[in-house]
Formats: sequence, structure tokens, C-alpha cells
Amino acid sequence: MDNLVLAFAIIGALGVGAQWLAWRLNLPAIVLMAIAGVIAGPVLGVFSPPDAAPGEPPMEALFGEFYRPIIAVAVAVILFEGGLQLNFAEIRGLSKGVRRLVFPGAAVAWALGSVAAYLIAGLSWQIALLFGGIMVVTGPTVIFPLLRQSKLNARPATLLKWEGIVNDPIGALLAVLVYEFLVFDGLHASAGDILSSIVVASMLSAALGFAIGRFAATSFRYGWVPEYLKPPVLLALVLICFETANLLQHEAGLLAVTAMGVTMANSRIASINELRLFKENIAVLLVSGVFIILTANLTFESIKALDWSVFWYLVAMLFVVRPLTVFISTIGAGLPFRERLLVGWIAPRGIVAVAVSSFFGASLMAEGYMDGAKLIPLAFAMVFATVIAHGFTIGPLAKAMGLASRERPGVLIAGASPWSIALAAKLKELEIPVMVADNSWRRLKPARLANVPTYYGEILSEVTEHHLDLNRFGYLLAVSGNESHNALVSTDLAPELGRAAIFQVNHRGKDEEDRQALSFTLQGRTFLHSAAPLDELLRRHYSGWIYQRTRISEEYPPERYLEDLPESAEIVLIIRKGALLFASKEAPVKPDIGDTVLAYLPKPPEAKPDKQKEAKPEKQKEAKPDKPETAEPLA
Repeated sequence: MDNLVLAFAIIGALGVGAQWLAWRLNLPAIVLMAIAGVIAGPVLGVFSPPDAAPGEPPMEALFGEFYRPIIAVAVAVILFEGGLQLNFAEIRGLSKGVRRLVFPGAAVAWALGSVAAYLIAGLSWQIALLFGGIMVVTGPTVIFPLLRQSKLNARPATLLKWEGIVNDPIGALLAVLVYEFLVFDGLHASAGDILSSIVVASMLSAALGFAIGRFAATSFRYGWVPEYLKPPVLLALVLICFETANLLQHEAGLLAVTAMGVTMANSRIASINELRLFKENIAVLLVSGVFIILTANLTFESIKALDWSVFWYLVAMLFVVRPLTVFISTIGAGLPFRERLLVGWIAPRGIVAVAVSSFFGASLMAEGYMDGAKLIPLAFAMVFATVIAHGFTIGPLAKAMGLASRERPGVLIAGASPWSIALAAKLKELEIPVMVADNSWRRLKPARLANVPTYYGEILSEVTEHHLDLNRFGYLLAVSGNESHNALVSTDLAPELGRAAIFQVNHRGKDEEDRQALSFTLQGRTFLHSAAPLDELLRRHYSGWIYQRTRISEEYPPERYLEDLPESAEIVLIIRKGALLFASKEAPVKPDIGDTVLAYLPKPPEAKPDKQKEAKPEKQKEAKPDKPETAEPLA
């Protein structure tokens, strides 16, 4: 192939297509992207130019001098997006175990990984130090799907999640520092000159990133940049920061963009969530394309170069380096042995490790370090080994060790309104774990006053995965005032929860022929049998409707309960053997003996005193035997 436009089209289709297929099949995207790249590259030779030399990497032959800049820009944006997640206020609030995994955990992992790369993988000590720094990264893009799949308890899930977030840029920074040392060492300078030059270059790069980050934050805060221009301006500033730092010092741009991201993350910008969402979208697109390029650039010669030393290196990293790192760094952290053992096993590497390895591998070979050619196949081997080994064992191992969540699946309510908050309060009274999520602090105020757990933020953002433990929830109610937002939330969380556990409030009444309505394929199940729209539910709330909990038994069978239920009332959910059955238009629910039913019904009219007095003896005589003992209004 010699058509670059067609090549980019195929790369985009393979990358995004693999991401979509991974979403549909609930599989790690990195595995499917790697398979797609290998099939298109070494197997089928789709990207190999006609004039490529035998054994020449196809992507390097296709893109020529543009190959390294493409990888460099992608890595720069990915590292900036990683730095944009590092809010120091959040790190200060972490448990001692998480802090230990970062400091000194990163240093311990770097030292042990470098020794393994030098003694077992056969790398030179310089390249081993650099690769050991890269292997500190535990792949947040891979760890989050594993946590959702395994439903770990809160503490081990928090340890793994925050270790991946924080160590992601730290590992890249360690690799940058080692690379700077190797570049200066190639100039045959003294140790003092090398160290001082690295320190000065690092300080200048960090200062540049800090200055540009502060400039961007100030510009956004004071409104010097309109809202619609903020994302493209930020992307342009990232590229300017990256290349300016590279002009000051070779490859110092990686450190500069990471510092810029960290600076902006801690600048208290009102629109930081929107900026993060945009950067996530860009990062996903770049990650998809770059990973296809990297895997397609492999050759059979580089794959055949993987010998038994690589196998034993993988064994050492999985069974020696990682467990030792966790056990050494968490001494005195107060963590149970089972949690340390589980965390010591789980450490999947992801896209950042491969992208950074590819970037430095090509740069080191240009500097005369031929061991740099081994970095890419080693990184790919590490990614495949960890993703497959940890992905298939984390669930069974967590259950066997008693570290998987045994709590009743909770309910996540997306969208705060007086009606939804009242429903959340009733669920809490039923001892059902519940949380109300909304991006409006004002709308969440009644929930906070009612002592209902809340999450403030955009639930569609990937940042939410860093702060909200979705493993706790087995059901989703998308009940905001925006129909399109509800549909997006339902579609986005469908792979994690399943379509059958997602319910969406109706916004258009009973008109099923409305051509302006969203496609049913984008929505969850319609909440409630009546499919009452949100306006109707709010009217009922303000009219004084109440919730009533009733225990169905042989003395009070379901037939009698349905007869006694007012005609306008409707069942909200049924608790059956610990499972929650929410009422929906598509799947009506019927109570059975042993169930607990939560119904929503109009407030009973207050009877006049004289009539109530006259009817009281007869009513008691007739109603008392049929009344369920556990039936009670909750409002």
C-alpha cells in the first residue's frame, strides 16, 4: 500500500471497530485491537508498501519520516490526559495503602523490574532501567474493566484503581529521566555534568509545562477563551508545550506535557470536567489508531526474536516482582494478608506501556542503543500475558478469597429531581444501597439533606469511573429531565449492567408513534407499567402520593393485595429472594407469596370525623383479618 489516506482510513476503521466490538462483547479492548493490528500487519501485510525492503517494519516503511512524529504526538496527548487526572487533593485523601503503592511502591517496582530485565530478559543495564520504569505503569485503561467484571470489595478495588491512575504518568516520567541520562551519556560527559544537565532540563521542562498550564487555566477562568474554543485551544497548547520543550532538550516534551496536565488538574477550573471529556475522546481516538499502527508494525522476525528468556522474564514479573513490590511497599499499612495477596497478583499493563516503549525504542536505536529494538516485542508480550492471566483469574480468585462484593446489588439513580430523591429515600429505608448522581450541586441538595448518598459529576465522563465505584450497583434508573441524556447513559452503562437492569423514565407519554422520539435501541426499559412521563411523576409527588411497603404471604395473598390496591396506584418494584424486580412497560411484574412489594399510590383522603366514627366498628371487624401485618406506608 502506498496510499496514506487509505491507510489512515483502514487504521481508523480497525481501531474504532475493535473498541466497539470490545464494548459489545464486554472484552478488554486492547486485546481485540492487538489482534486486529497483527492480522492486518504481519499476517496479511495490508500496510506493506510495494517497495519495502524484506523484513522492514511495514508502518515505518509506509509513513517514513512521519512514523516517529505520529507516535510522539499521540504519546504526548495520552500523557497529558493522564496528568489531567492527578488532583493532589484527591491523592491526599487516599488511604495509607494507596499512598504506599505509589510511594515507595513505584520505586520498588522500578528497581525490581530493572533487575529482572537485566538478568533475565538480557537487556543492557541502561535499557533495563528505562524499561523497568515503563513497567511501573499498571494500565488504568485495562484495570477498570477488570474491576467492573470482578466486583471487588471497596478497599482492594480502590488500591488497584488509584495505583493505575497515579502510576501511569510516574512510570512514563521515570522512562523520560532515564532516556535523558542515556542521551547525555552518549555525549561522553562526566557524571556530574550528566546529573546536573538532567536536573536542569527536567526543571526547565516542568517549569514550561507549569507555565503553559497556568496560562491556560487563567485564560479559561477569566473568560478570555469562549467555551466552544476551549478544547481546540487546549489541544494546540499541548502540542506547543510538547515541541517547545523538545527544542530546549531532546524528548523533554513528555515531561512538560505531563506537568501541564497536572497543573491544570489542580487549578480549580470550572469547566475541567468538560475539558477532561474532550481529552478522553481525543485520547481514545489516538490510542485506537496508535495501537493498530504499533501492532501492524511488528514483523515475523521481531516476533521470532522472543525466546525462552522472555518467557522466564514474564514469569519473574508476574510471580516475583509484582508480589514483592506490593508486600514490601505495604508493610505497616494495615492491610489484611488476603488483600495484599490479591493486589500482588493483579497488575495488567496497557496501551501507555506499549506506546511509550515503541517511542523510546525507536529513539534509542537512533542513538546507537540496539537493545531498543527489544522493547516493543517485550512490551507486547507483557501486555498480552498480564491482560489474559489477570483478566481470567481476578473474578474466581476474588470470590475464593472472599474479596468479591457480597452486598445486595444497589441502585444508581441518574438524575436528581424531587420525585427521584423521594424514591431514593424510600429505597434507603428498605436497606437497598442507593445513590443519586447529577451534575447539578443545587439539584442534589435535597438528597444530601435527606442523608441519601450522592455523586456530583457527569456520569458519562470516564472521570466518573475514577471516583464512582460502579461495581456496587446492579440497577440503573435514568430519570433526568433530558431524554437524550438518559438514552446516552443507558447505552453507555449497558455493557456493565446489562440492558435488563437499566430503566429509563418515559418523556413522551403513551405516544409510541412519535417520529421525534429516540430509537428504542438506544434506550433502557421504560420505567413503571404505566410508562408515566417525568412530568406526571412530579405531579404525583407534589400531590402527596406515598410509598407503601407490603409483605405478601399466604394470609395476605397477591390476589387480595391487587384487589386492595387503588386503581390509579402502581407497583414500583418487587423484592424477591434478595433480587430487585423493577416494574417496566416491557416486562410487567406480578407479586408472589414471599415477596415484598413497594407501591406508589395516592394519599388516602382524610375521612370526616363523624363518618369515620360511625364506620369504625364495622371497618375494623371486616378489614382486620385481611390486613397484612407488615404493610406500612413509608412516606
